[in-house]
Amino acid sequence: MLRILVLANAMGMAATLVKAPTVQALLPMQLETAALLEPLLLMQVLVLIALDPWLRRLAYAWGCVVVLVTTVMIVALALYIDRNWLHIGEMPWWRAAALGLTVSGTALVYFYYRVRALSPALIAARLQALQSRIRPHFLFNTINAVLSLIRSEPKRAETALEDLADLFRALMADNRKLIPLADEVSMCRQYLNLETLRLGERLQIRWHIDRMPADALVPPLILQPLIENAVYHGVQASNEPGEVSINIFARRGVLHAILTNPIYPKGPSHSGNRMAIDNIRERLALHFDAEAGLSSKAVHNTYQVHIHLPYRKDRRQGHDTQFAATINTW
Repeated sequence: MLRILVLANAMGMAATLVKAPTVQALLPMQLETAALLEPLLLMQVLVLIALDPWLRRLAYAWGCVVVLVTTVMIVALALYIDRNWLHIGEMPWWRAAALGLTVSGTALVYFYYRVRALSPALIAARLQALQSRIRPHFLFNTINAVLSLIRSEPKRAETALEDLADLFRALMADNRKLIPLADEVSMCRQYLNLETLRLGERLQIRWHIDRMPADALVPPLILQPLIENAVYHGVQASNEPGEVSINIFARRGVLHAILTNPIYPKGPSHSGNRMAIDNIRERLALHFDAEAGLSSKAVHNTYQVHIHLPYRKDRRQGHDTQFAATINTW
């Protein structure tokens, strides 16, 4: 919505600059243009919000047609109201319709090429870069831990191998679509179960998920790499027990996930941690644009990562990522 508002107002200002005969006439003409443009723009945005669930089910081309048709209808309604009651401007109907179609068409073209820029190949490469972090050292450490259990605790070793298989099955899946938060948390629990084989009582986990909406849709592997880093930097780095805290809750339509782990001055380098954070921040932008974000900070002797993203739960209404839905339409 912010992009639509900025783009439309920029085009309105450009039209005023071209049309104004003198610098002195620029401000009055800009005010006149804004008096016509802003109500039209706000009405159009509100109509699109109301039609959003229905538009998501249409083919892309038909969605564009609906947007352009609603633009013409809103322009006609605004001109009728203005000429009968408000008398703000004297713009001919054809000119107002052409301006509205130009703004809407430009916005559609912009978003079309913006989505195309998020190509499947580029996204797959970024996801692959994220996934490759977990495979080498984690796989070898887990296999060694399982080998040590085969004779003494065969049942536990069997469970660990099942968790390992499920975890890597999730890693190899198509990670362009959103998944229920409950599935992501379940995968994180399996990962932590495997790490407990190596670290034992040194690894202390505190789950705060009483207010977690299990049906919320999130990108796959959005929590697991951060938990992996928390274990690596906050527990494995010391011989002392370390606590990893995971707090997930929803508030006012926003899903929050806060991960906290201890910091040790002589622990391993945090370059891998920064790489995971940068990669997840980029994935959040690909899925949710400016509606989601990730922040991290050191608080006393702990390191905290905070993720926030929109609380979406209706998969059938197209609440998967915008780029995936559009790519499927192509």
